Amino acid sequence: MNLRRLMFDMMLAWENPGAEEGLLKNNSTSCNPVEIEDEDEGSIFYANSTSLAVQVNDMKTVGLSAFTRIAPSCPIIADLVTVHNLFDALTCSSGGRLHYFVYDKYLKSLDRVFRSIKGVMQSSLASSFNLDAGECIVAIDGDKPIHPVLQHIGISAWPGTLILTTHALYFQSIRVGYGDKIVKYDLATDSNQVIKRDFTGPLGVRLFDKAVMYKSSTLTEPIYFDFPELGSPSRRNYWLAITREVMQVNRFIRKFNLEDIQRAEALSKAVLGILRYSAVKEAFHIAPSHFKTTLTFSLAEKLPKGDMVLEALYNNYFQLLDTSLSHLATEPAVDKAPQTHSVPFSLYALSRMGFNLLKRKNETGKEISFCAVCVGVTKSLEAALQESFLYSERIEAARATVDQVKVEGLDANVALMQEILFSFIHAGKLIYSLTKWEDPLKSFLFLAFILYVIQSGLVSYTVPSVFIVFAVVMLWHKYSEEGKLLEVLEVRPPPAKNPVEQILILQEAISKLEDTLQAVNIVLLKFRALLFAAVPKATEIVAVALLVAAAVVVLMPPKHLLLMAVLEVYTREMPLRKQHTEKFRRRIKEWWARIPAAPVQMIRPKEDKKKI
Repeated sequence: MNLRRLMFDMMLAWENPGAEEGLLKNNSTSCNPVEIEDEDEGSIFYANSTSLAVQVNDMKTVGLSAFTRIAPSCPIIADLVTVHNLFDALTCSSGGRLHYFVYDKYLKSLDRVFRSIKGVMQSSLASSFNLDAGECIVAIDGDKPIHPVLQHIGISAWPGTLILTTHALYFQSIRVGYGDKIVKYDLATDSNQVIKRDFTGPLGVRLFDKAVMYKSSTLTEPIYFDFPELGSPSRRNYWLAITREVMQVNRFIRKFNLEDIQRAEALSKAVLGILRYSAVKEAFHIAPSHFKTTLTFSLAEKLPKGDMVLEALYNNYFQLLDTSLSHLATEPAVDKAPQTHSVPFSLYALSRMGFNLLKRKNETGKEISFCAVCVGVTKSLEAALQESFLYSERIEAARATVDQVKVEGLDANVALMQEILFSFIHAGKLIYSLTKWEDPLKSFLFLAFILYVIQSGLVSYTVPSVFIVFAVVMLWHKYSEEGKLLEVLEVRPPPAKNPVEQILILQEAISKLEDTLQAVNIVLLKFRALLFAAVPKATEIVAVALLVAAAVVVLMPPKHLLLMAVLEVYTREMPLRKQHTEKFRRRIKEWWARIPAAPVQMIRPKEDKKKI
């Protein structure tokens, strides 16, 4: 209790360094009479909001800067990577200010979580799993009948106990007549592991969104763990989050080849993050997600530029552990010039709590006792985190705009796309009208311009010119309309249709798609017939035409080929050529219609009917 009060007073002193000592004492003591002794599993966020607001306004509270500076000094309470998200979780109902009784409730919940996990590790249940040296249990579920866990493999499902450790998932199934069978799913090896939310149900039917799916290259088929419960899938989401955290920390260990102390410290950080995540969930009934998670390695994976955060964490923390320990192990402990070393604080904190993550027992205290405290090794990590948080804020703001502009319905999305591409559609229609020679003068002038561009060799500058035009337009809007809000794009939605009309439109669209696929397949089958000389005379004509085309492409310069192609395509509808063009198209269609399609036979697999 005194340590909790002391750390909170340190935060108050950090936030108000110029405050008088007597005022600070009065504010500290005034918090004690209103402490909420909430020993049950309820959440203070479901208490009277008016009372909470009065308490927060009347008492001294702590802000973000003080909490992020003081709390990470104790690795059990907070971590430097996730301390901002932890503060947001603790203050989501108090306007961004942390009151002492919220802070105290979080620490009490954290203490209960530690005692619960320690009790599980010391129980006979843990000994039955035969954990490896340095392997630590971080979560257990299914050990109570009121909260079962079901393992689905194919159409069969078995209840049992699910345990998550720093290395693997263990499931102890309960089968009548078969005894208790323990299956291990290794999370520490690189076996293309995937875990995600999924649906399960009786006999393999996908009905309930309450499960996680796990698969790897070592399994013949995916495994489903079902967490049946009423209401939202909070248990499933919790297990999905912490299992991904264990997978991420082991991926971090493999990426940077961490060994011994480094490996144990990384696992310790992940374990402490999971326990803090559990404490917040149990005390306040909230589970932050995405950029707001309080799991260290999962957050680094989700954040933009999270790879830089992990590299900074390794270069400025884990890499220094090996340097300091090897240096101090070979040289005597005498007074030397101060050097940059880092201390495995997370490993030391867990070892004092009775958790041993080193493969060699009785080594933690001896190793850490020779470490020197490092000052300033977190500056690079803080800079990487600050840059990543700035990017995440921009991404969240952009994502909010994306969610606002999403429209439902096929017709509405088509109307929106037409409005966005209106200029390009209008330009395409204008060029198409010129190719129809509806206005001969304009069509002739446009043709002369195209031929001049091709003949003078300006075609190679077409794409760069388009890029330059777009760049100039962007810069002009940037500097000429700086500070102005973007105009809202107004779209006229199509008339609303009832469900029957929508079904008919969908049916018509599917029918058109089927007709298109049939036409494409017929074209491919006719080409197959020509390729294998099913019609010898037609095949001979096509082969000769291809040889002539190949000779023309090889012998004629590309500029002249382009001129011929433009003249051919652009002048088809010219009054002088229109009649000949229609006649030529008719002859081609008649010739194509005489070519048969290659034969096709659909072979269905034989189904062996077995009598059950």
